[in-house]
Amino acid sequence: MPAETDLAKTRNIGVTAHIDAGKTTTTERMLFYTGRVHRMGEVDHGDATMDWMPQEMERGITITSAATTCFWQEHRINIIDTPGHVDFTAEVERAMRVLDGLIVVMCAVGGVQPQTETVWRQANKYNIPRLVFVNKMDRVGADFHDVLHQMRAKLAAPVVAIQIPMVHDDAFEGVIDLISMRAIRWRDELGAEIEYFDIPDSMLTKAKTFHEHLRVTVAEMDPTLEEKWLAGEEFIPEEVQRVLREGTLRGDCIPVLCGSAFKNRGIQPLLDAVVEYLPSPLDVPEVHGINPKTGETEERSPDPQAPFAALVFKIVSDPFVGSLAYLRVYSGSSAKGKPVVNATSGKRQRLSRVLRMHANRREDLDQISAGDIVAAVGLSAVNTGDTLCDPSHPLSLEKIVFPKPVITMAIEPKAKADEERLTEALARIAAEDPTFEVGTDPQTGQQLVAGMGELHLEIIRDRLEREFGVAPNVGKPQVAYRETIQVPAEGEGRYVKQTGGHGQYGHVKLRLEPASEVEGIEFESRVKGGDISAEFISAIEAGVREAALAGTIGGYPVERVRVIMTGGSEHEVDSSDLAFRIAGSIAFRETYARGRPTLLEPIMAVEVVTPEEYMGDVISDLTARRADIVQMNAAAGNTQVIDALVPLSSMFGYSTSLRSLSQGRATYAMQPDSYRVVEGATAAQ
Repeated sequence: MPAETDLAKTRNIGVTAHIDAGKTTTTERMLFYTGRVHRMGEVDHGDATMDWMPQEMERGITITSAATTCFWQEHRINIIDTPGHVDFTAEVERAMRVLDGLIVVMCAVGGVQPQTETVWRQANKYNIPRLVFVNKMDRVGADFHDVLHQMRAKLAAPVVAIQIPMVHDDAFEGVIDLISMRAIRWRDELGAEIEYFDIPDSMLTKAKTFHEHLRVTVAEMDPTLEEKWLAGEEFIPEEVQRVLREGTLRGDCIPVLCGSAFKNRGIQPLLDAVVEYLPSPLDVPEVHGINPKTGETEERSPDPQAPFAALVFKIVSDPFVGSLAYLRVYSGSSAKGKPVVNATSGKRQRLSRVLRMHANRREDLDQISAGDIVAAVGLSAVNTGDTLCDPSHPLSLEKIVFPKPVITMAIEPKAKADEERLTEALARIAAEDPTFEVGTDPQTGQQLVAGMGELHLEIIRDRLEREFGVAPNVGKPQVAYRETIQVPAEGEGRYVKQTGGHGQYGHVKLRLEPASEVEGIEFESRVKGGDISAEFISAIEAGVREAALAGTIGGYPVERVRVIMTGGSEHEVDSSDLAFRIAGSIAFRETYARGRPTLLEPIMAVEVVTPEEYMGDVISDLTARRADIVQMNAAAGNTQVIDALVPLSSMFGYSTSLRSLSQGRATYAMQPDSYRVVEGATAAQ
């Protein structure tokens, strides 16, 4: 089969949804009907193929995105099953970056749920064509028509039903295909035997109404069909499918199907729709990147004959093969053992072993080509977002932008002997997860970890115990305050020590000025003549900077201060670097105390995205947290974006509070912005 035909018959898709909408169950059924697995696993039983981590099996949720490959109607479908919980939104973000199409699973009872909105915004950001599968049609309270209405109202989505549920005596019996105007039902428990038949009389009127709506939708997208519609002619199914595919690829329409994954109903038509409507790598725009040698933008087409370029979108520590780097190959091809270059770092690598992944199982490949999603073993110094490319045609693709961590906690080993193992384990997890950060509070010396939410950090703590055998103690860290002065001040420091033989002598005069534009402190010498030799200036500056690490209010580092050395004196025998270093330190502390020191607190730039109906409660809560509301803007789908500056000390627990205020539908992101003087009662506290 020629390479181009292979590429046209390739689909790189994701399956995503709000937590518990049934996306992993849907993926499990897709694998079963395509012959990829021979027994259907269940999330509730902890044996779903794509939920392979122990934490996923226990909690019944997806934590990490898993990749697999299956085949349907001579088409290769690469599937990534993504998490639904908001704490693991980065897993969705990196999957979106490398996918061509998306299946969004909706619960027929819950409809558009909070994380659905987040996922939808992410898909809009990357302009990903998508299908919607309304799942759980067998549940009491399932309402397909209400879900359609919610998608139009809450997501501003151009959805068009290509199926409607066939219901008899409130029981879900099958679906009606609105393109062919046939009824479909599944005759066995496994859902393998499909029967097509005429639409029952009880459903005919409703089916005709929806069929006419579908005709109008496709007629509006295609002049030829518009003429046929005006003439009252029927459309042939192939015409409708062609226009729906073109509209889906442009984002003008989103086909909606329905079924019950748990009851094995509706999955084969969903697979047909993936092949029929979602794009192949040939249907998506060419990727753009920067040539690191010339600095110019270049394009790469999904052509196996083009120069090789692949994006690393995920790093995983595998207990059997070591570090795995997941790649999406955008152009060209490469054989096992062939050299490539990391365009981000400039380092040469060798693709010594390449695997096609099936969740946590794997098969070796000799060749990879444009359109492939694979994993490479043994790549050193490779990070998420790096580009691997042909050494003679370097290209750096656009990196993946991840949200910043929003929750921080202190962590330490229970035993001193575990310190090195904990540090190594945290470094490996941080390499895998771009939204997990490790650092040290310079003031308290605590080791800090930061993540996207309480559940995120809880899972990492669990992984430390199970995978790395380190049981840490965790606690709440202190806010990293800073100190500064409010008025200029002058002072001096003198260090005189006389012992037998040589003594020590250093004398320094300083002037301190508030300087809001200065990060940390700025040192300047204005000493004229020979009062102090030039060789001692660096020692004085070192002493000043050392003293500035701990202010006089709470021992916090001093910032926003300009330090000017105005004078001093030296002794021709007793002066030394040590003496002037100590004198500089004394002079700084003496002068600093006269400058009316005050506390500075870290201010976070916070962006809250909330449905409009919760906006009042969200703003009231932010105001109570001493926030300055910067601006409010309307966004798509009846949502509002609030930008605010909020003290970090007020943001602890905000994740939980915001979910409570908005029934889990609002999301937020924050990043450090600046430091601000702490006022009145807060400073006293």
